[in-house]
Amino acid sequence: MKQILILFLLAIMSTESFSQEKLPFNSLGKAESYVINDKGTEVPFTGKYTNHKEKGTYVCKKCGAALYYSSDKFESDCGWPSFDDEIKGAVNRTPDADGMRTEITCASCGAHLGHVFIGERMTSKNTRHCVNSLSLDFVPAIVEGGRYGIAIFAGGCFWGVEYFLQKEPGVISVTSGYTGGHVINPSYKEVCTGRTGHAEAVKIIYDPEKITYEKLLRTFLEIHDPTQVGGQGPDMGDQYRSEIFYMNDQQKEIAERNLKILTDKGYKIATAVTKASEFFNAEDYHQDYYFNNNKFPYCHGYVKRF
Repeated sequence: MKQILILFLLAIMSTESFSQEKLPFNSLGKAESYVINDKGTEVPFTGKYTNHKEKGTYVCKKCGAALYYSSDKFESDCGWPSFDDEIKGAVNRTPDADGMRTEITCASCGAHLGHVFIGERMTSKNTRHCVNSLSLDFVPAIVEGGRYGIAIFAGGCFWGVEYFLQKEPGVISVTSGYTGGHVINPSYKEVCTGRTGHAEAVKIIYDPEKITYEKLLRTFLEIHDPTQVGGQGPDMGDQYRSEIFYMNDQQKEIAERNLKILTDKGYKIATAVTKASEFFNAEDYHQDYYFNNNKFPYCHGYVKRF
């Protein structure tokens, strides 16, 4: 009996260790690296979050740590996103060498965020965190402090991929959008022409203590057909292609390893593995489409492959 109990406890410990993932830092583009690593500043009034008003949580672009809540964001007309408070323990303050300003950095990874100013009387808290949009990502949900993972997948119409991945325990949010193309902030109509280079994709924010990137990846590969070329189900066109957009080298390795498993099983895999580029949110009516319209995916469903 004692031996059985020990084996049972070991099984639980093994499951818990599998469900947790040590997150690496995300790869950064040239402009992001200039701000985050080289402590640069983006041009005022150009950042995607300057006038952003959606409710949720702003996280560090480099490591995924939760930094600011939307409820603490305010309009300062300074040209950059402004917050009058941070999530407790998420931001470090360091006086600049010239003693004139105070730099703010991510407490988790040291990423440069911007500067903090006191005494301007813009809000009752009398504080303004002046933050570069390039240092941030956004989660359309209120999350606790800590680090969160990002995964980006394309596998046909984003309505169906979103529908199934939203059901996974540990997934915080799934956003439908466009990525992998050469047009800035494309519309659905433009993407549907197949000439922008974008794929219909989803961006997943997940809690690594509850689900791993590999589990998300395998679910993705089991809810669409990774062998179909140039479309998914009846939806044909390059925008419906199967593609994994990796955020870092660890995700790339996991993706390539799992695709090889399927190849070794005899699947003729068409899924591409590509470094993630800028993700553009789709129009509001595309978000939570099946849940909002009481419909069911027409070209996605579970097929056991692993």
